[in-house]
Amino acid sequence: MKTLYLDVFSGLSGDMFLGAMLDLGLGLDHLERELAKLGVEGYHLHASRAKRFQIEGTKFDVHLGRPHEHEHQHQHEPEHEHARAYSDIRQLIARSGLSEWAKTKATAVFERLAVAEGKIHGQPAAQVHFHEVGAVDSIVDIVGACVALEFFGRPRVLASALVDGSGWMDCAHGRFPIPAPATLEILAARGAPISQCDEPHELITPTGAALLAEFVETFGPMTEFVPERIGFGVGGRENKTRPNVVRAILGRSAAAAAHDWETDTVAVLETNLDDASPEWLGHFMDKVMAAGALDVCLTPAQMKKNRPGVLLTVLCAPAEADKFSEWMLRHTSAFGVRRTVAQRRKLRRRFRAVQTPYGEVSVKIGELDGQVVQTAPEYESCRKLSEEKNVPLKTVYEAALAAAQSASHPTPE
Repeated sequence: MKTLYLDVFSGLSGDMFLGAMLDLGLGLDHLERELAKLGVEGYHLHASRAKRFQIEGTKFDVHLGRPHEHEHQHQHEPEHEHARAYSDIRQLIARSGLSEWAKTKATAVFERLAVAEGKIHGQPAAQVHFHEVGAVDSIVDIVGACVALEFFGRPRVLASALVDGSGWMDCAHGRFPIPAPATLEILAARGAPISQCDEPHELITPTGAALLAEFVETFGPMTEFVPERIGFGVGGRENKTRPNVVRAILGRSAAAAAHDWETDTVAVLETNLDDASPEWLGHFMDKVMAAGALDVCLTPAQMKKNRPGVLLTVLCAPAEADKFSEWMLRHTSAFGVRRTVAQRRKLRRRFRAVQTPYGEVSVKIGELDGQVVQTAPEYESCRKLSEEKNVPLKTVYEAALAAAQSASHPTPE
């Protein structure tokens, strides 16, 4: 299975990640074309060869203004001039001409940052105005990272154990110990293990942490991994104890099944209830699904003292686990919530519009290794036609399935 292994022995930042991707073979012109779909102006990209501790790789930079203007200005202008709210960034990405996968992943990375900053400042994620992130260069780093992974075929992503520096840093929150507050919140929400070394600098930035939390399946040493290409992304600092580079290794996981399924990580929240009103639980299910939970279910359970009860389970993005845990405690009779992090394997999905005798229906197609293994008409699409044409929902559903199967296996001429 195509795999990208990130050797983050010296931490990770967004520009280091993109430097490594360029070193692996991502074309700068391709990156520029895809980023142009955001419609953001006032910057240009620069890639050069650089060395740290005699390790040579690609140094990636985002310069504000037109080419050659950066010689007369600091690379990163004052952040307040370019700060953006998460809600604005989300809309910017949604309106862009990027692929749906890149839009989804870039938004998810920013979501992790927004949730972390919101928790630190005590405000909803949508209202967060970024400090260290949110400027044009950070938008480029995050969206560019998604573009790069798509360029390499959306590989499975693994990483070494995470290492950050120690000591103190100056940030928007004042003088603060390393790891940075947002970095620590992001990694904590993901459940990613982290160690510190004696390097007296920040090694993992919040942007780097968000990329790792979103894309990396597991953290640890390489196991039965076949390297094919190796690239180095160079950072902007001369460290004291280790080269300021990230090593990216593109290859194949020999031990993994050679399937092209997609992977991600979800939080599983559970609580056992034997005294909750059915009306409360029904309302709670509607509320959490409307707020963005991935799934919620009630499972019958036999509890202590022979009481019949239910197991309430909520699946959500790891970054939203605290929010939904709080909701479970506030809106049900729960006194505690169990939380685990689970890896998912998902079929590659696409949507197709099919024509039925009753009208057009949207159908979800699930593929594994290039073969269609699941076909599911979208409920709302079928329900709408069922009501408009006054026919049973089952009839519309069956017609959509037949149309989808016919489109997948056309009759030979």
